[in-house]
Parts: sequence; C-alpha cells; structure tokens
Amino acid sequence: MSKSPKVILLLETSREYGRQLQFGITKYSYLNGPWTFYREAGGRDRALPQLRDWGADGIIAHARNVTAARRIMDRGIPAIIKGVKVEGYPLLDADNRAIGIMGAEHLISRGFRRFAYCGYDNLYWSVERRRAFTERIEQEALDTFLYQQPRARRQRSWNRELAYLAQWLESLPLPVGIMACVDDRSQHVLQACKMVGLDVPADVAIVGVDNDELICSLANPQLSSIALAARRAGYETAGLLDRLMAGEKVDDPVVVTQPTHVITRQSTDVMAMDDRMVAGALQYIRSHATDPIQVTDVVNALPISRRALQKRFQAVLGRTILDEIRHTRVGMVAQMLTETNLSVEQIALACGYPGIDHISRSFGKIKHMSPLAYRRRYGQK
Repeated sequence: MSKSPKVILLLETSREYGRQLQFGITKYSYLNGPWTFYREAGGRDRALPQLRDWGADGIIAHARNVTAARRIMDRGIPAIIKGVKVEGYPLLDADNRAIGIMGAEHLISRGFRRFAYCGYDNLYWSVERRRAFTERIEQEALDTFLYQQPRARRQRSWNRELAYLAQWLESLPLPVGIMACVDDRSQHVLQACKMVGLDVPADVAIVGVDNDELICSLANPQLSSIALAARRAGYETAGLLDRLMAGEKVDDPVVVTQPTHVITRQSTDVMAMDDRMVAGALQYIRSHATDPIQVTDVVNALPISRRALQKRFQAVLGRTILDEIRHTRVGMVAQMLTETNLSVEQIALACGYPGIDHISRSFGKIKHMSPLAYRRRYGQK
C-alpha cells in the first residue's frame, strides 16, 4: 500500500447523516493519514467502472441492494458497506433497536396512549426500528398501528403514495404519536396530515431519525428527531478500513452508529393526556429543567396536594414526580455532552447541579455510566 492510501467514498451528501459520516472519516484521515480521497455523492453505481484504474486501496460505500454490495466487494480491495447487510462483509450499520426504543420512549413521555409507525417495508433498518418500537410499546400493554406501503411498485412514487398515507392517517384513533423511520418519512407524514386536515402535534405527533437540520427546521411545524452519533461512526469506520487496508484480520468488522438523544421540536411539543394536572406538572418540569427544582416546587406550581399529584403521576405515567425531574435533567446533560465541548463542571453549573459529584451520581443512576464515559461513547470525535 502507498504512503498515502487512496480511498473511494461513495456516500450520499444530500442528507445530514452522510455528511456527518464524511466529517468523521476526514478527521481520521487528518490525524492518521493523510489519505487521498475520491468522493462521489451521486451516480455511485456508475462511478465504480470509471475508478477501475485509479488504484484505490479501500472503499467506503452506500450500496442500494445486495447486488450493488457484491459488485463493490468484487473489486478485491478492503471495503465497508452501508445500506444493506451481506453476511461476511464489513458493515457500517446503526443500532436500530436502540433507535426504535428511543422513539417509543419519547412519545410515551409525551403522554400518548396510541402509537403508530411509518417506515419502508423493504429496508431492513426500517423493519428493525419498527420491531423495537412496537416491542417497547407492547411493554406498556398498548398497541402500535403500522403503515404498510402499496404492494405495486408503481404506486410507491410519492405523488401516488401520498393518498395511501393520508387514508391510513384518517383511520387512526386520535391523538396518536407516530415514529417515522427517518426524517424524510417524517416529512411525508406531515404532508399527508396537512392533506386531510390533521393538526400536528395536537392530533398527530411526529418524531423521525437523523436530525437532518434542513428537513426538520424547514418543515412547518418543525420536526422532532433522534440524533445519531454519525461523526463518531465515520471516524470509527475509517479506523476499521485502515486496519483492513493494513492486512489485519478483524473478527467482527462492524461499526454501529448509536442514537444519542431526541431533539424536541414543535412536532412533539405537546402533552397528550387527559389529566391536566399531570400535563401541567410535566410542562413545569421541562420549563425549569436547568433549575435545581424539587418535588415541592412542582406541587406548589399547581392547585393540587402533593399526595394527589403523586397518585396521578403513578396512574398516568407509572413513575414518580422525582423520577421525572431526574430523567429530564439527565436528558439535558446528555444532550450537552454530545453537542458541546463544555466540561462536565461547566455543564453541571449550566444545568443547576451543585458540582461534579452531584451530576455524576444522578447521571450514573439513569445512564449507568459516568458523564465522561457517555461523552467518549456518544460525543463528537
């Protein structure tokens, strides 16, 4: 292999996930290379024949199907595939189970008792997210309504499928919390809701995946989404490819992108519950998450006794007021650990904790690891 490895990148750049992956790959090259890259964002299937004589040492590529994956691997150089699973091939994947569970828990925390999932029936990662989402909802003794795409391929063009999706939405009991497999699909659900006059988030709350700022922020209302540690995954993918290009035998050549937290925007900024006191308490807790609030503060903000509110919390949410305060505050800490370079001490002060010891104890009880360990695992590289 040459001193400056030549690496082909065939990853999408039209979406945030692909761009963040490439930022991570670039950082690895800067720190451990340098590498020479050939990058092709579009026409990936046509790019490979043109690169036959480029003398590449490795490939990181999105494959649309198994045939495309095998075509990439048949080049005889180390390659890591994204998009499809082929046994024995190095893979860049996502923790789809954790993603599905996070989506379910976000909607549960909003007080929903009716849930639905909208994805792509023929994509394994969407199916895995759907399965985990459904299983988590079933733990609450509740059901999930599943969207099924039209069977005929010609009916799956967006202008035709929109009518199917709108009809499905009209059949759902309201209010309903919907997880979409990816932000593009969230946008589809939002468009179909507008088509049939359903209010988002009052009738339908929507959470997607990838936290693509362009899609989520330009939508009206803006879309909530699960953030992924894509930049870290890109860095780790480059590290795996480096080992493969060096001829190292890797027993489990898989890089898994982890979900970190939910970015809550207008599409799930609602409390879907009949108990106004519990809804008011939740709103107060979230509005004062950076303050060192106690159960007494929550109770004093509402015209209800502590004992009565505790009973209602247990009946509606299955947890205590104190549990909710701790989970909300730790969620904010987790977000700051992954999205900022602030020290743990600075985050503790910003979130109303007296110091590092207090934040570490609270964080450890819920996340089962220290704040620094969480940042090492999920933070930006």
